[in-house]
Amino acid sequence: MNQVSLTEFQKMLKAQGLPREDYAFKCPVCGTIQSARDLIAAGAGKTFEEVERYLAFSCVGRWTGIGQHKLDREPGWGCDWTLGGLLKVHSVEVVTRAGIFPRFEPVTPEEAKKHLSEPIKLPPKK
Repeated sequence: MNQVSLTEFQKMLKAQGLPREDYAFKCPVCGTIQSARDLIAAGAGKTFEEVERYLAFSCVGRWTGIGQHKLDREPGWGCDWTLGGLLKVHSVEVVTRAGIFPRFEPVTPEEAKKHLSEPIKLPPKK
């Protein structure tokens, strides 16, 4: 488990060199890279402030209706995983005075920039 301070976590995000809406994280279960912009596109909220509580905590697939994380499919669709359960599959924890908080791992600056040109796949609207 990689425990980092809030300051260290923020430095990891700022190193991506992108606006906060595009800070990118990888779901520890399905490997989908996602950002606040993806959560907004999937319907988790309309603004950064509305989706911030899900960012790096719940996979974008929870809002796309993609289904369970165990389904066999190509990467990039997301899954229904969240870090709020009993299973500890995450690799990053942010340590603050208020406690220890599990988070999806921030991706490298290169992966974050690549994600801008290859956003998540959203199922067709019905």
